[in-house]
Amino acid sequence: MDRAKAWEILNTYVKNQNLIKHSLAVEAAMRGYAEKFGEDVEEWSITGLLHDFDYEIHPTADKHPEAGAPILRDAGVPEHIVYSILSHAEYLNLERKSLMDKTLYAVDELAGFIVAVTLVRPNKILAEVKVSSVKKKMKDKAFARAVKRQDIIDGAESLDISLDDHIGHVIASMRRVAPDLGLG
Repeated sequence: MDRAKAWEILNTYVKNQNLIKHSLAVEAAMRGYAEKFGEDVEEWSITGLLHDFDYEIHPTADKHPEAGAPILRDAGVPEHIVYSILSHAEYLNLERKSLMDKTLYAVDELAGFIVAVTLVRPNKILAEVKVSSVKKKMKDKAFARAVKRQDIIDGAESLDISLDDHIGHVIASMRRVAPDLGLG
């Protein structure tokens, strides 16, 4: 499995540009952590890119991502990547066994939240977002209310990284692709 094939899968099932941008943001965060942890960057990137590939066709918890797993398997996605994608859905109650599993869970909600924080800034530029801005918005329960703050906190803890460092690392990783996200 390479990124070109993963990109093809993503674009076959995802038409919503915001969901594609979310996938790119999570991919960037996964890439950043793979580099930090000395892991397989391509594999981690693909996992981030594909983690929500079936959300448009299976937008409910009773289907996503479980009903998408057979599609990934049929496309030749390695089983450990499929498992990681399945384990990011808390409601499936799968153990996050690998560092990749834990990292995908840790970055998913945070990447979306960082985008939301960026979009309310006057210039809508990711380069202007600071850790303190993200933490301040996390306290505002009315802001991006669908984002589960506890998942962000638990994700950092599962990686044994401080929340500030986690937020900072994900922001820095996403800045690399800010133009692709429409945020720079």
